Amino acid sequence: MKEALTAETISITGHRGDQIEAYLARPHGPGPFGGVVVIHHMPGYDSATKEITRKFAAYGYAALMPNLYYRDAPGASPDDAAATARAKGGVPDERLVGDVGGAAGHLRRLDGSNGMVGVIGYCSGGRQSFLAACSLQLDAAVDCYGAAVMNPMPPGAPQRAPVIDLAKDLSCPLLGLFGADDKFPAPEETAEIAKVLTNLGKPHEFHTFENAGHAFFAVDRPAYRVEAANEGWEKIWDFYGRYLAG
Repeated sequence: MKEALTAETISITGHRGDQIEAYLARPHGPGPFGGVVVIHHMPGYDSATKEITRKFAAYGYAALMPNLYYRDAPGASPDDAAATARAKGGVPDERLVGDVGGAAGHLRRLDGSNGMVGVIGYCSGGRQSFLAACSLQLDAAVDCYGAAVMNPMPPGAPQRAPVIDLAKDLSCPLLGLFGADDKFPAPEETAEIAKVLTNLGKPHEFHTFENAGHAFFAVDRPAYRVEAANEGWEKIWDFYGRYLAG
């Protein structure tokens, strides 16, 4: 792990040429290094996900987190921006793909980039990571307990159409990290996703952690499970080491 890094708020070109806020963390040194687009969870562009972005830089990757709610509430707190975005129905899928594509392009243009870019998402971002990997040319994707990939969300929850029908277009290997106690997605659902990917011949590896539910990576929430999170990070470093670090 490399501790020396730089982190800053920048502006990037997102969907349809919009200028949006983003958080960039990159390791010191000339590279070459792979890039990671970090998709924040439903609570938004918050300090906890910025910490995750810096963690990637500490491990030798340039990481960029676009503020997916920036258009909905420029300058608002993460909680207020998330509430505003939810009231509008959430981030449209087309806009998400455009913003992730803009972030990936920004990473590829950085000095020292090796040209390889992956994506990772948590919670709603897990589904969005799957969506992005099926809609863009990427080198690796990680889905951390993303619901609504296979099955709809329960009544009362923010609704997004399942994206499993896009699996035929998956452009890169997929790592899935899930909790055995999670309900959305439940282990039965993730097993069905794995079956679809196997039948399509899409490279993937799924891991389900015992004694862990939804959001087990979130260090600032009661759902945090240290053993599952630590093992999950080891899976991520191994996966990205194979597909992004070359």
